[in-house]
Amino acid sequence: MSALARAMSLNPSTVSRWEDGGSAPDPEMLTRLAAFLGVRPEFFFRPEHVSARPMFLRSLSSTLVRDLQYQSAQMRWLQEISHAVEHYVDLPAVDIPDVMAGASYHQLRDEDLERIALDLRRHWRLGDGPCGDMVPLLERFGFIVGVIEMGTVKLDGLCSWSPIDDRPHILLASDKMSFARRQMDAAHEMAHAILHRNVTEEQLKRDLKLIETQAFRLASAFLLPSTTYPVEMRFPSLATMVTAKERWRVSIKAQIKRLADLDVIPGDFATHLYKLYSAKGWTKEEPFDRQWAPGEPRVLRDALHLIVDEGVRSKSDLLALEFTIPAGDVENLTGLPPGWFTHEAATVVRLKPNPGQASGGAETGEVISFPRKG
Repeated sequence: MSALARAMSLNPSTVSRWEDGGSAPDPEMLTRLAAFLGVRPEFFFRPEHVSARPMFLRSLSSTLVRDLQYQSAQMRWLQEISHAVEHYVDLPAVDIPDVMAGASYHQLRDEDLERIALDLRRHWRLGDGPCGDMVPLLERFGFIVGVIEMGTVKLDGLCSWSPIDDRPHILLASDKMSFARRQMDAAHEMAHAILHRNVTEEQLKRDLKLIETQAFRLASAFLLPSTTYPVEMRFPSLATMVTAKERWRVSIKAQIKRLADLDVIPGDFATHLYKLYSAKGWTKEEPFDRQWAPGEPRVLRDALHLIVDEGVRSKSDLLALEFTIPAGDVENLTGLPPGWFTHEAATVVRLKPNPGQASGGAETGEVISFPRKG
């Protein structure tokens, strides 16, 4: 808030009183504040939806406070956008089975996580082979997914259950991203939504390492099932993992960890493979990373197109009546192209029919025959 006060040439104590509710800006100052922040004045009067559930982030380091605040704000905006869209469009129903069966995350063992991964695949009828692109898969089963630039390599994604409509929302990083990395990040956030739905803020802070370990184990078990993947890796090497990556679309580094977790390879051999992996320069870029475009969310983008194309609401109406945040942020969070809200749909121009043309049926034409050669 001190930065805001300096930028707007205000007394920091004034801004602090606004923040804690001790006072409120007058209409003129409110308009100025909204213009400075790039939002409509109504933004400050929208209902606050506070959730008792935490947002799941990979790190809670104090050095990331600004980044965490930014990502948390983006998550809340994504939840508000999807709620507004749901006024007009039936989004996919949330289809998440109760794989925990009343158990606490504290009770979960590795074998439980392996079972849960297989139970999820059976419920969603995915079989035991590669599951395909995780982003549309999650959207099909009711997750809302957004992609934004995180601005830091220490944050790859976050997950939260919306207090508005009790729907899981996921934000994934767009910076320094490959298809295989997005696959794992999406599966990781899915795991949080399924395993840690009722975890409190205090539990997250206390057991962050355990919670993150569980999420990674379930994500790996979901992407590389214990019933099939190890069978294909009877003779594990970096070469066979490159081949496996082409089929399973999971990074080589994640495969090494998966094989070690399943005791297919001993710990010292895993260490040897990691060293070879680094020596090949794959810590920066693995084989196939440039060949596959990362999966992109479609549900909110397609829903907004549908609302406008069917004439339910115009773009300007959506901005004036539904969204209080800047148009650019809505476009960014929903995967719409920049400027979509300001570019009106092109007018369709139809040609006049030729008066001499026959009407009431198919167009007539002259058949011209071409002589065959030879």
